[in-house]
Order: sequence, then structure tokens, then C-alpha cells
Amino acid sequence: MSTPITTIICDYGGVLTSPLAGAFAQVHARHGLPEAALGAAMAKAGAQRGQDLLAELECGRIAEAEFMALLGAQLSADLGREIDLSRFTEHYFAGLEANPEMLDELRELRAAGYRMGLLTNNVVEWEPHWRAMIPVDELFDDVVDSAFVGLRKPDPAIYRLSCERLGVHPAECVLIDDFLVNCQAAEALGMAAVRFVDTAGAIAELRRLLAERGAPPSVAAVSG
Repeated sequence: MSTPITTIICDYGGVLTSPLAGAFAQVHARHGLPEAALGAAMAKAGAQRGQDLLAELECGRIAEAEFMALLGAQLSADLGREIDLSRFTEHYFAGLEANPEMLDELRELRAAGYRMGLLTNNVVEWEPHWRAMIPVDELFDDVVDSAFVGLRKPDPAIYRLSCERLGVHPAECVLIDDFLVNCQAAEALGMAAVRFVDTAGAIAELRRLLAERGAPPSVAAVSG
């Protein structure tokens, strides 16, 4: 018999917000960048340093200012004109908005008795921006932010840390995430996973999974 699910662990960007592609499109538009320019420059700058720059940023090992300086310098070299990314964060968050339908679903599930965790790959300096967009303290029992714990998805250790801090076994949890690799890593640890492609589909799959796996008597039934 399957272990009942008691806990929902949710990603932030692209799940509780509009798609991240919109935020990156905003940055590209503000700087007149070709569509793939940011990704190509990040790969080149990282290769020169022998590091995955995004991993370094999201694990809090380099500051946002240093990351943007390296990325801006590479973009400037690639495009033959000066690219200043000092306002990247402002432009990025201007392209994001909260996902009210997903937030309402989590609010209903929390009211029904499910434990809630937020598990995000993020940036130290971005915390005030993303926390201002969603009701973090209202919805979540715990927040694991990669930039503050020095781990990032899909490293199995960050999933274990989230479960430990919530006081649950991985088999009791379902992860909602928009990256397939992150969902696969969760499933490898024994968690269930819902791959977020769109809000309606994710909610439907989450409800189906919760209906199948049930919940302990302390968790009330969730209406369909």
C-alpha cells in the first residue's frame, strides 16, 4: 500500500509565478539582446572560469553583482557593444507576476491540513523581491532557498533537507516543479512529483494524486 501524502513541496519561479520565459524576454527586450544571448554568454563566462556560474549564484557562492558583471562583460564582448546588467533584477521581476490560481489551490490544501514547503533555486539578493510577490508566511511551514543553504535542485541533498525541516519522510511528499530534471530527482528519492506545464494541468494532476494516495485521518478530504 502506498504511503499517504501529507506534505506538498512547491517550487517558486514558473509555478507560483508566470512563466520564467516572460521575465527573461523582458531582460532581452530592455537590452535589445538576441533571444539566446544570455544563455550563450553565461556558458562562455562559466567555461572561462571553470564553473557553472548559475550554480555558483544560486548556491550563494558568488554575489549577484559579481555574476552580473561577468555576464555583462561577456555579452559586451559577444555583441560588440556595452551591456550593463546592473538593473537586471528590476527588469527580470517586471516580467513576473504571481499565479493566483496556484496560490489559491495551495491555500485550500493548507486549510485542509496538508503541510506545505517551498523549495526554490534562487538568489540571495532576490529574496525581498520574490517574497513580496506571494504570501510566503501564510502558505508555507518552511522555506528552503538554495542561496541560503548552499545546495540546489536537482541535488538530492536539498530534497532531503526540505523533508527533514518539515519533519516528514520523502514518501509522504509531492513536489510541484516546472523542470523535469527536478521532478525526476524527487521521484528517485521516493517522492511523488507533479511536472508543472500549465496551471490547470498541474492542479488536476495534483488532485488526482492526492485522491489516489489519500491522507492520514488528521488531514481532511480536499474537494475536487
